[in-house]
Amino acid sequence: MTQQTKILKHLEKAGSITVREALVEYSVSSLTKRIHELRNQGHDIVSNTKTHPITGQRYVRYTLST
Repeated sequence: MTQQTKILKHLEKAGSITVREALVEYSVSSLTKRIHELRNQGHDIVSNTKTHPITGQRYVRYTLST
């Protein structure tokens, strides 16, 4: 199974994914590139910038639009 397929299946099942989740769960170190590739294949994936409530660190949560 390709990294793109893993990410797409995760998005379909869980609804969203972050870089950290992709790295920990699937060993995908370049989620941004995989998302770009999936978008080029016609998948409607939305980027939502969030801020961690404790650390204040900003991150992106990718969501599959339906």
